[in-house]
Amino acid sequence: QVQLVESGGGSVQNGGSLRLSCTASKLTYTNYCMAWSRQAPGKGSEGVAAIGTRDGDTYYADSVKGRFTISQDSAKNTLYLQMNSLKPEDTAMYYCAASPIWFGCGVRPSYHYWGQGTQVTVSS
Repeated sequence: QVQLVESGGGSVQNGGSLRLSCTASKLTYTNYCMAWSRQAPGKGSEGVAAIGTRDGDTYYADSVKGRFTISQDSAKNTLYLQMNSLKPEDTAMYYCAASPIWFGCGVRPSYHYWGQGTQVTVSS
């Protein structure tokens, strides 16, 4: 069973930056769609960004394009989300997620494996 552990959340002011990290272990395959999703209080899950681990293709939700960057360090099995120009509406629990690549890759609300989440709070 794939295990995903997030870190890097916290509280920042409007316009600030944070970098989230996700370390993956017990990976069975060599090619996954790795992603970040978020869920704000009272709202459904929202896909934020995704990356194919072999081809490196990236995908973003319109709400974060130009502000967030997803990247990976394959040697460390670590996924990152650099978040710049943060807004109060970015406040949410952020989850690292993954699916085997044959299910496709992109920003979507559901994946096969999930981390426990890390809280991001942006104050105005």
